[in-house]
Amino acid sequence: MANNGTTVGILHDEEKGLHRTDTTVTMPPELFEKLYLTPKVPHKGDYNSRFANPTPLGFVGFVIATFTFAMVLMGWGGVKGATPVAGIFFFVGPVLLLFAMVFEWIMGNFFPMMAMGLYAVFWLSFGLLQLPTLQLGLPYATDADPTGTMSPEFNNTIGLYLIVWGFMLFTFFIFTLKINTVFALIFGLVTTAAFILSDVYFKLAQGEVERAGREQKAAGALLFVVSALGWYMCFIQMAGEMRITLRLPLGDLSRFWPNTDVDLAEVAQRDHHD
Repeated sequence: MANNGTTVGILHDEEKGLHRTDTTVTMPPELFEKLYLTPKVPHKGDYNSRFANPTPLGFVGFVIATFTFAMVLMGWGGVKGATPVAGIFFFVGPVLLLFAMVFEWIMGNFFPMMAMGLYAVFWLSFGLLQLPTLQLGLPYATDADPTGTMSPEFNNTIGLYLIVWGFMLFTFFIFTLKINTVFALIFGLVTTAAFILSDVYFKLAQGEVERAGREQKAAGALLFVVSALGWYMCFIQMAGEMRITLRLPLGDLSRFWPNTDVDLAEVAQRDHHD
């Protein structure tokens, strides 16, 4: 009975793209990149076997926060401002992203660790703008604008901050081109949304409120698409971890790049001999 169960387990693993040896279960680089969103590289230790995959957890926080923020930006249901859902900026998004980031670091998954940390600090920093009790615009307050949040100085500062974020997100986008199309689209669209949001604040600084409102809705629409793509990727990863066979495409881009499942020291030694 035990041998029969083992045989069934082996066949089951092979159907999922896993390959069993006498001592462990391994996965091909394509499946590894699909589940962990990072190229498969040699690591010391067996952390991928000992710990659960943290990447979907980070995506859950990212998707919930981004979906909510996108709908607020688009003004669905007549909403104005994200103050009632400020929790997405401090708890839902950052908490799950930070947990995922720490375990990505433990498991040696470099790029997901960087991405989780990037989005976590973005939500935390941008969330401060949604708390009127902090009175961040007070230094720019006037009689006509007692809160100071409509002043050119206040809005230009935020616009410049978002430009910096746009360039950083674009840097990450370049490296997603080594993983898959869906992940690259997420970063590409988020980059575009960041630049549009920066212009929203520049338009507010110039007093062009109506145009700023239109651009805000455009940025919200882009982030809504980003959220849908994030949910799609999260669903595929959770299905893979639950051993549910799905043939949903992600647009693998790793096949266009050299194999990364090699030791850097060996590569350096080989290049030195050449």
